[in-house]
Formats: sequence, structure tokens, C-alpha cells
Amino acid sequence: MHIFSVTELTSNIKNLLEENFSFIWINGEISNFSKPSSGHYYFSLKDSRSQISAVMFHGQNRKLTFLPENGMQITALGRLSVYEPRGTYQIIIEHLEPKGIGALQIAFEQLKEKLNKEGLFDIRHKRPIPLLPNQIAVITSPTGAVVHDIINVATRRFPNIRITIIPVSVQGAGAESEIVHAINLLNSRQDSDLAIIARGGGTLEDLQAFNSESVARAVFSSNIPIVSAIGHETDYTIIDFISDLRAPTPSAAAEIVVPDKTKLLSLIKEKQKFLEVFFRGYIDKKRSVVTQSTDRLIDPKHKVQDFRIRTDDLLNRTIRSFSYNTQRLYDKLEFVKKRLYSNPLAVRLHSNQLWIDGMRANIRKNLLNSLQKKRSGLQEIAGKLNALGPVSILNRGYSITRTKMDKKIVNDAALVSTGQHLEVILAKGMLNCIVEGKKLHVEEDV
Repeated sequence: MHIFSVTELTSNIKNLLEENFSFIWINGEISNFSKPSSGHYYFSLKDSRSQISAVMFHGQNRKLTFLPENGMQITALGRLSVYEPRGTYQIIIEHLEPKGIGALQIAFEQLKEKLNKEGLFDIRHKRPIPLLPNQIAVITSPTGAVVHDIINVATRRFPNIRITIIPVSVQGAGAESEIVHAINLLNSRQDSDLAIIARGGGTLEDLQAFNSESVARAVFSSNIPIVSAIGHETDYTIIDFISDLRAPTPSAAAEIVVPDKTKLLSLIKEKQKFLEVFFRGYIDKKRSVVTQSTDRLIDPKHKVQDFRIRTDDLLNRTIRSFSYNTQRLYDKLEFVKKRLYSNPLAVRLHSNQLWIDGMRANIRKNLLNSLQKKRSGLQEIAGKLNALGPVSILNRGYSITRTKMDKKIVNDAALVSTGQHLEVILAKGMLNCIVEGKKLHVEEDV
């Protein structure tokens, strides 16, 4: 009887399994999934009663369009083998696909969830679409009906709009790299205000280029706003969530980003009319305020004339008062004279003569004091009159500026223009000047 060693028995079992189960298809649920630094996938496949260890090496799993997850039902193609150091059997997976839902759909959902967690779908990253783009770039196939639809709609709405076509493949091998290159080219040239990425409808496989991570990240990194117009209204791709605006169809994208020139011109006319009415009313209101302010201002000439009238009145009153007082004193003196001459007594005469001399001295003194007071008052009034007069103001260093042609007083720098001839009246003499420049606000210099 032959006695086997453990290694010999394990090796025989390994050969037996590999010869009889070279390639098999198997259904099961993934559990205990792990992905170490080596890049290999290790997991278990199980059903309601049993499980088997499985491994998918890096060379095979890099071809997958989705990432296996725990709980996922899959169909796999593999070969049975024995892991001799542990004496356990396992299945080495060569091909893996989801059971029921397609691999592309799972890849779509997984990439969508990944980019969403990174914040690429966040609305705060959306760039505004320009109201009136000067130039629009269209990234699409140059041979399809899409490019003609976009051009027709755009030129109908705005006949002289500038459109640049950046031709790319929209499906098949190399489509992803061509789209990424087109986006990078668009940003390096910086000659377009926005871009439309467009293609017609198709299956999930046909739209795969627009569900790729490289295209999604290129759209997100673009400095130029991008409008996605992929497929029909019900079709959604990854770049629809990242682009700055999603249009349900390529024609709708042209409708959205290209304004109607006729409506714009009509709106401009309405705004122009509104502005004309508004500014006309504004100017009339300001003109009314200026007129009212001008009416309230008092002309200095009128002020001087008022002081002159008051001075003349005070002078006349002073003269009348002086004349009255003089006449009153003279009458009193005459009365005393009569009394004096009517008294024959020498003593009385001498006494009265002394009294008269005293009265004469008092009268002279009173007259001199009265004249001095009146002269001081007159000098004070004359001083005030001179201080308010234009000559006194000019003597303090001020000047009067007026236009040379129509002799209008200039009190606002906004009323003169550069090169205009002006006359500057000084306390002594007059200057002829030419305006070389002006300043509207000089409070800090005064």
C-alpha cells in the first residue's frame, strides 16, 4: 500500500482539479473582497449553502470597467486550482461580469458616486454661461447630423455668431483621448467664450467615451464654460453632472447658449428709450434745483447798495440831530442874552457874563463831544461799508474771474474748458489768462 506525503497528496489533487476543471463558468455572490498593494483581487464566492475562495490577478482585473464589491452577484470564468501551502482549493478568475445589470452600468454608477464624493458635481464649481458669446467651440464629430443642427440653430438665432468646430471621434477606440485633447486645446487657445460637447443618441456602449473618468476630469478642469449635449433628452452621461450646463439635445444647446438677435435688439431699444426718459427727467430735476438755488442767492451788489442806503440814512439823521441841537442851544443863548440885557444892574451883568462864558464853554465842549461821537460812528459805518465792498475783498488777495467774451463771472471750474480765455480782476490791474487745466474738487488745497 502506497503512503502519500501531504505534499504528494496535495499535488495529485491539484493536478486532478486542473485537468478536470480547466475552465468553468460560475455564479455567486462576492464577499470578503480585498485589494492589497499588489493590485490582485481576493474574495470569496458564495451561495446559500457553500463558498469558494477566488483570486483575480492584476493582469486580468485591470481590464474590468467596474470595481467588484461585497454583495455583488457576478458570473465568472475561471479555472480550479489548489493553493498548496495551505491545501485549500480556489478558483482563479480570468473574466468577471455582473449578473443581471451590465458591467458598463455598474462602472457608470461607481464612477458617478466616486466623482460626487470628490465634489466634482458641486454647483459652486459651475461657471456662468456668457449672455452673448463672441465665439463658440463645438467638440463633436464633423460628419454627423449634430454639427449641422447646431450650426443651423445658432445662425438662425444670431446670423453672425462665430462657431469653431473641433473634430473628434465620439465613440470607439481613441475617442476618450481625442475629447480630452480637444478640451485641452480649447483652453490653451483661449479664443472661445464657451464650448459645446455634443453627439447624437446611442446605447450605453456608444456613450462610453463621455462616461470615462479622463473626460470627466478634463471637463471639470476646463477654464472655459462647457455645455454638455449628449444623446437624447433621457440620456445622461457622467459629464452631464460635471459640465456647467446640460442641454437635453444638441439643438437645445444651441438654443440655450445663442441668444435671439432680434429679441436682443428689441430689448436694447427698450432700454435705450428708458435711459433717455430717465436721464432727461434727472437733468430737468437738477436744472430746477440749480434754478431754485440761484434765486435764493443774494447778489453782493445788492448787499453793498443796502449798506450805502443805510449809511446815507444815518448821515442824514446825524446832520439833522446836530442841526437841531445847535439850534436849540442857540435859542437858549439868545434867551439868556435877552435876560442879560434887560437887567441894568452891573453886578448882575457881570455875573451873567460869567454864566454866559461858562455856558459858551459847555456848549463848545458838548458840541465837540457830539461831533466826535458822530464822527466815530460815521467812521465805523464807513469801515464796515469798505470791508463789504469788492475793493476791500480784492485787497485781501481775492480776485474776480470772468469770461473774456461775454464778461460772465466764473464760480465753477466745470463751466470753463481747457484753452478758454479768461480775465482775472485784481485789486490793482487785470490779468488775461488761458486755461491750461482744471480741478473740480480743491477743498484740500484751500
